[in-house]
Amino acid sequence: MEKRAKFGIGIAIILVSLAWLGWLGARESKTYYHTIAELPTLTGPALGQRMRIGGSVAPGSIKRLPGRIDFLLQGEGKTLAVSYVGSDPLPDTFVDNSQALVEGHRTPDGRFVAERVQAKCASKYETAPNGAPASSSRGSGT
Repeated sequence: MEKRAKFGIGIAIILVSLAWLGWLGARESKTYYHTIAELPTLTGPALGQRMRIGGSVAPGSIKRLPGRIDFLLQGEGKTLAVSYVGSDPLPDTFVDNSQALVEGHRTPDGRFVAERVQAKCASKYETAPNGAPASSSRGSGT
């Protein structure tokens, strides 16, 4: 009987530990989407949340510095200073006026520190003059 009790307690400890780790992982992986205009209205715990923000890269704002890349993201008549500190290289489509989605957190001084940046080239997805998608009119499709 004593061996069954020890085994039961061991199983219970393992299950509780796995449940706690699962809950912690789910909480840490939550990412909230906000617009640039919403950022000044965030208060309390919302300021420390991991978030995604989308906008256009301001022309001439990309600055490559040691250990980070700084740029301005524009949207809804507002701008946001962003510092990309991730280890992945930026996409080839990350250029002036491209649409970008940054993921990270906001610092107390108002700067956004991004660990991930996704970008797309707007001209690649526009409709060509004859009505066909622009990517199919270029021949390669990529």
